Amino acid sequence: MKDHGKATVMNRRKLRGDSLTGRITKNWELYLFIAPAFLYFLIFHYGPMYGIQIAFKNFIPTKGIMGSEWVGFEHFERFFNSYYFWDLLWNTLSLSFYELAIGFPLPILLALAFNEVRNGAFKKTVQTITYAPHFISIVVMSGMIITFLSPSTGMIVKMIELVGMEAPAFLTDPRWFKTVYVLSGVWQSTGWGTIIYLAALSGVDPQLHEAAIMDGASRFKRVLYINLPTIIPTITILLILNVGNILGVGYEKVLLLQNPLNMDSADVISTFVYRTGLVSAQYSFSTAVGLFNSVINALMLITVNRIAKRTSDTSLW
Repeated sequence: MKDHGKATVMNRRKLRGDSLTGRITKNWELYLFIAPAFLYFLIFHYGPMYGIQIAFKNFIPTKGIMGSEWVGFEHFERFFNSYYFWDLLWNTLSLSFYELAIGFPLPILLALAFNEVRNGAFKKTVQTITYAPHFISIVVMSGMIITFLSPSTGMIVKMIELVGMEAPAFLTDPRWFKTVYVLSGVWQSTGWGTIIYLAALSGVDPQLHEAAIMDGASRFKRVLYINLPTIIPTITILLILNVGNILGVGYEKVLLLQNPLNMDSADVISTFVYRTGLVSAQYSFSTAVGLFNSVINALMLITVNRIAKRTSDTSLW
């Protein structure tokens, strides 16, 4: 009986192996199609995780990672006890939540508005105009912002002065940095962000609208009670992803718009990591700060996903 049991287990394993091999062989085109994305994440996202241990060592390039001295949580303690810790955290969180509060609902509203437009030519024209800024690179976009808001020759500054108002110092006043950053981001990404919601709205059953019209429902009520509930799962997923990256403010645009006069509100964790790691060559310290940033983002993602799972049927996992 023992031999029979072992033979059965081995046969099952063999069948499973053959089945997996058969599926791969049968669908090799699909595996080949996904291979570049798989290799990209494996090489550029999972591979570099080997270097995380630098955060717990006093890394010296000549000694390598394995040869460097282990110092435990020394670099984390240095960051937490530094005078700039709370300033960096506040700047990062305030900029992220400001961007989330303004930038997240606008694509939803724009998509709902696009969905109600019946003039095809007008709809395509407006969509093209709103999508176009997405294809402008961050460097070019930052250059345009600096040019438009220049105190001496800026187009927006001149327009404000033409109506008899005094233009604020958009580029040098720390109080204006977050507003300039967020509104320029809204201009660049809102139109492109509507694509996902428009795709979700395309799944609305026309018969629901026909029945609502027969019952005398206005267009606003049909948007509120038919279109909006349809895209709620999409909204939930994107909100989870956005909150899960709440400390992940990209350093490129912030760095390009920074100057010595607005650093009080323009210095965030990502730019601090860039400055200490690449400019000052404090590799271990910058890795520790970056790891702290990633851990907080991961915890936020898990927390928000769990809340969404308990309050609705939509979650990432």
